[in-house]
Amino acid sequence: MKKTKFIIPVASAVTTLLAGCIHNDIPYPRIQANFRSITVENQTAGAAIDSINCTISLTLSEDADPFAVKVIDYTLTPDAYVVDNVLAEPLDLSRPEYVTLHLYQDYTWIISATRDVVRYFDIEGQMGATLIDAPGHRIVVDMPASADLSAVKVLRAKLASAGAVMTPDLTDGGTVDLRRPLDILVEEFGRAETWTVYINRVEASVTTIGVDAWTCVAWVNGQGQAGKDNGVEYRLPGDSQWTAVDPANVTHNGGNFTARIDHLSPRTEYEARTYSDDEKGNTVKFTTGSIVQLPNSDFESWWLDGKVWNPWAEGGEQVWDTGNKGATTLGTSNTYPTEDTPSGTGLAALLETRFVGIGAIGKLAAGNIFVGHYVRTDGTNGILSFGHPFTERPTRMRGYLKYDCKAISHTINEYKELTGRPDTCIVWCALIDTPEPFEIRTNPNNRNLFDPNGSYVVGYGKIQFGQTISEYIPFEFDINYKSTSRVPKYILVTASASKYGDYFTGGAGSMLYIDDFELLYDY
Repeated sequence: MKKTKFIIPVASAVTTLLAGCIHNDIPYPRIQANFRSITVENQTAGAAIDSINCTISLTLSEDADPFAVKVIDYTLTPDAYVVDNVLAEPLDLSRPEYVTLHLYQDYTWIISATRDVVRYFDIEGQMGATLIDAPGHRIVVDMPASADLSAVKVLRAKLASAGAVMTPDLTDGGTVDLRRPLDILVEEFGRAETWTVYINRVEASVTTIGVDAWTCVAWVNGQGQAGKDNGVEYRLPGDSQWTAVDPANVTHNGGNFTARIDHLSPRTEYEARTYSDDEKGNTVKFTTGSIVQLPNSDFESWWLDGKVWNPWAEGGEQVWDTGNKGATTLGTSNTYPTEDTPSGTGLAALLETRFVGIGAIGKLAAGNIFVGHYVRTDGTNGILSFGHPFTERPTRMRGYLKYDCKAISHTINEYKELTGRPDTCIVWCALIDTPEPFEIRTNPNNRNLFDPNGSYVVGYGKIQFGQTISEYIPFEFDINYKSTSRVPKYILVTASASKYGDYFTGGAGSMLYIDDFELLYDY
């Protein structure tokens, strides 16, 4: 390294002196300059750093001034730097900010931010939930066609941060004339903006908006008048009797409401309608989805290709894969079949965390198995493709596991404080709606790891243990969805003997045994 550092400056000086005489054909190295971390004032969640598209998405509290966001700390790819040191001053993140990093070449990054502002505007007698259009500074409220709008009672109102000032002041309610659009002046952070309230007249007193049909569950969305007995009932087509959904399974947002219907049959047609007091809404038909399981979730099929154990039958369909192709560059497979199963028959998967290398040269390889495939090895790092095409929406996942937990023996600098603590195993499932399977890269210079809070996540659930479990136990966890209407494109399932294995952190000798994974579709 000393020799390299000495030669480069000398070569640069000679090149400068002879630039007019000698053509330099030696290319600069191409190492992308990346943000590895960034923290700003009033940040409420970890930064979403996308090194493929060179973007950073920040989430700020509602008290944050988006026009002056102070950067507290950041780390970059080694030897990279921020051009013009623009992060030394507060950023105007009311719009995307462009920041240039340099490492042999310039790389333009885009930093954007959203604020977690709680906004509401509710009035007495409204239909459904208020539409709040923050970018357009519009408030739209549905009201019955017969309602008197000359003196409407405001139940609650908040359009900006808690310290903002509204004119007229409707913070604690009040009465307003809504026969024509109402302007509200909102002042915060020394700036003012005008919001406008619009009324939309509605003829129907209750409406069935639509149904989000899953496999054994359906979500019926309706709109009625706030304060009335609003609900949903359903039946098989042709039945004479309707079944009302238990009020405990109905959630309300003003006059908008959603009912969850459980215990439906797969691939079956139903019809549902809303009601508000004694009035009935329109009837909507829907068909439930299918029960789909991932092939080889019992981990009975394996084949050995040289030193690499593969979790599928030779010549058969590949759904699962492991990091064995990376681990076997300096050792043997660390995920492999075992006859130690919950039932005492057949096979299970054994995931073993090992230090892979010669002497002190090498890396920790966490025992893992995942839905997708191993793409290639990047130096001593892995590039993986996570996901299998999937459009159903399971509600839970279950299976069996046992775990031999060791103390964390190997870490990277970011996790040094974990040394000596018990290792942690993890099993997780996610549904995503990205156009392609999710690419995992463990190389610190262009690291791209799955984020359970990422915008691409439709549903996610996990279970983890940080202690030895000497006998097989059944496990089960819920898959929590951000939306009932978003349809996934891929399913991701991952199990690892070391939770922080992506960061080459874990306990050598930790072993996770797993078997009989199953997706459930009801509540």
